[in-house]
Amino acid sequence: MSQRLAYQTASPEAYRAMLQLEQHVHGLGLEHALLELVKSRASQLNGCAWCLEMHTKDARALGETEQRLYLLAAWRDAHCYTAKERAALAWTEEVTRLASAQDVSDATFAEARQHFSEKELVDLTLAIIAINGWNRFNVAFRTTVKDYTSPHMRKD
Repeated sequence: MSQRLAYQTASPEAYRAMLQLEQHVHGLGLEHALLELVKSRASQLNGCAWCLEMHTKDARALGETEQRLYLLAAWRDAHCYTAKERAALAWTEEVTRLASAQDVSDATFAEARQHFSEKELVDLTLAIIAINGWNRFNVAFRTTVKDYTSPHMRKD
């Protein structure tokens, strides 16, 4: 498939707004490694190859293991994720799938509240909203997957 358009240049204002949202999300204080898992899982659900390449590489650069990235699609059956990560991944899935589910379950909310303060849960939800936005831009316009290099990689 070929790229339909370059949304970054078609509407620099929209792109800047998304970048500002992303910068805001990164400044909220949530663990960056957790955010990369959340972004990777949402991108799997949305079929966004561009974001999957970016966020799995960023996760690896932050020290994430390949095994945990390989198992992310089946995280419920893999025992390598912490209770907090599981709560964040369940929350990510339900918030991402709102259109088909029409609700986020009370059980998922209760589990998330055991691991996240009210502020953290709002911030995590904003991070999920942001990655879903990026996914929708990249999937809708078929952004070409390139050889992304993480800015977190050490320059030895």
